[in-house]
Amino acid sequence: MTQQQQPPSSNQPLPPVRPTSFPPQHQDRQPGLQAVMNPIPQSDSPVYRPAGKLEGKVALISGGDSGIGRAISIIYAKEGADVAIIYLNEDEDAQETKRLVEEKGRRCITIAGDVGDPAFCLKAVVQTVKQLSKLDILVNNAAEQHPQKTIEQITPAQLERTFKTNIFGIFYLTQAAMPHLHKGAAIINTASVTAYRGSPNLLDYSATKGAVVSFTRSLSMNLADKGIRVNAVAPGPVWTPLIPSTSDAPQVTTFGSDVPLKRCGQPDEMAPAYVYLATEDSSYMNGQVLHINGGEIING
Repeated sequence: MTQQQQPPSSNQPLPPVRPTSFPPQHQDRQPGLQAVMNPIPQSDSPVYRPAGKLEGKVALISGGDSGIGRAISIIYAKEGADVAIIYLNEDEDAQETKRLVEEKGRRCITIAGDVGDPAFCLKAVVQTVKQLSKLDILVNNAAEQHPQKTIEQITPAQLERTFKTNIFGIFYLTQAAMPHLHKGAAIINTASVTAYRGSPNLLDYSATKGAVVSFTRSLSMNLADKGIRVNAVAPGPVWTPLIPSTSDAPQVTTFGSDVPLKRCGQPDEMAPAYVYLATEDSSYMNGQVLHINGGEIING
């Protein structure tokens, strides 16, 4: 039997089982908490094989305490990066992410605050550079959503809050990071499938994610001469604290079942794209969006 024909080794980790349905659940707070979700989102894939692709790098990740942000933090640590995570007030989730990063042998600092505040964004970047010495990768991932059935139900306060977190926060954090980014640095933004196909109950959220796509494309051209690449990831339905904190309990049970793969994604299925976009593997990719959405065809 040739080497190519050898059966898989019995000691190789098996791919995780991906849930296709969930128990009814709802959290009466935003941001939601990952620690109380059932099941806990999958953040650390047992089959991912790191290769030291981010050795010696420093990454700042907004929304890094849970969901996709936690998975990015873990996979970056696996690849050799030290990590700073920004979160609003989910202290328990943030400390768990810190523990998981440090378990991989990397440094992690946690920074609590509101990315919608430009003064805080400046403080977060300064703290990152002071404690971790530099900044190579900025991941703009923090977001919030507030479903409403009609446009009339979206209050001025909600509209402003959603835009402040989802798009103003990206501007503020990127502006604060720019003096510390250098040739070869990467900026990665989290967009959404809703930016391309819309969402009838997420009018303001979808609008902000459309803005993220346009910002990504425009900033990539603006920074090309500096050798700083800007790209984005547009996840489809993903099992994160946003879901039980913004959906009715019965809605949660079938979350994500309407895509071709018939299930929602898990955070650890998103994270490798953020590694790719942060490394020289994607050296000829700029101003682009990777679509990880369970098979939904998006022409954009």
